[in-house]
Amino acid sequence: MADTITLLIEPLPADADITRLDATFHEVDASMPALRVGELSTQRGDGIFETIGVVDGHAQETRPHLERLRNSARICELPEPNLPQWEAAIARAVAALPPTGEFALKLVLSRGVEHGPAPTAWLHVAPAAGFVEVRRRGIRAVTLDRGYGRGTAERAPWLLLGAKTLSYAVNMAALREAKRRGAHDAIFLTSDGYVMEGPTSSVIIRRGDVWSTPAPSGAILHGTTQQSLFEHLGATGRQTEYRDIPVYDLETADAVWLVSSVRLAAGVTHLDDRDLPYDADEARELNAYLLSPRD
Repeated sequence: MADTITLLIEPLPADADITRLDATFHEVDASMPALRVGELSTQRGDGIFETIGVVDGHAQETRPHLERLRNSARICELPEPNLPQWEAAIARAVAALPPTGEFALKLVLSRGVEHGPAPTAWLHVAPAAGFVEVRRRGIRAVTLDRGYGRGTAERAPWLLLGAKTLSYAVNMAALREAKRRGAHDAIFLTSDGYVMEGPTSSVIIRRGDVWSTPAPSGAILHGTTQQSLFEHLGATGRQTEYRDIPVYDLETADAVWLVSSVRLAAGVTHLDDRDLPYDADEARELNAYLLSPRD
C-alpha cells in the first residue's frame, strides 16, 4: 500500500450517469509533471479545493466536503462537479492507503488551461502532519484585521469570500505574520471588530455552557468540522448557536477553539499575548469525537 497517491480526474457533467466511474480517473506518479504550463490553477489560483481528513482508513465527512465543493463551484462560476464521480475517486484513493494512520486528502477543481475546452481536476493524498501535541497542549493565536467590514460579501459578491478558492496567498501571509508575532495561528477580524475565521480553520468560543461560532454569511466559509462538532455538542446536551461575535467576546471567552479537518480541535491558550482558559480534558473529549468515524 502507498501512503501518497495522486489521481487525475476527467470532470464529468453533474448529471452524467456513467456505470464505470473509475474509468474517468487514473493514478499518476506524484513526483512527475502532470499539469500544463497554461494551467490557471497555478497561474492565477483560479480554482477551488477541499481537504478531507482520513483517519484509519475512513474519509471523514466526505459528503459535506463535496457539497461545499459544489457551492464553491457555483460561486466561482465553474462547472458543477459530479459528486458520485468524486466519491468514487475518494474511495479508490482511500482503499489504497494503509489501514491505520492519519492522512490529508485534497480535491482540486480548476478552470483548466486558458481558453481550454474543459476544467482540470485532481486528487492528492499524503500523510498528515503530526498534530498530537497541538491537540493536547493547545496553540497561541493572534487577531488580524482581514480588511473587510461586515456585509462586504453581500455588497461585493465578486470577491468570492464564501468560496474555498485556491487563492490562499493572503491566508498564508497571515500565518507567517502570526509566526512573526510568536504565535501558531491567526484569527481574522472584520474591520469593524467582529470575529470571522482562521486562515485555515473555523472559530468556536464557549461562554459558560453555550458554544458559539460566527453566524454563517457570504464572508465566512461554513466549516464542515465545526458543523460536525456542533452536532456532537447538541447530541450530548450542550447549547450551540450561530451569532455575530464581537472581539470582546473572543477575548473574554471561557474557551476558544480553532477547528479544521486535519488538525481537528486546537484550543487557544494565548490570544494576543493574553492568557486564555484552557481545559485539557475538554480538548481530549472533542478530539476523541473528531477522530471517530464520521460521515
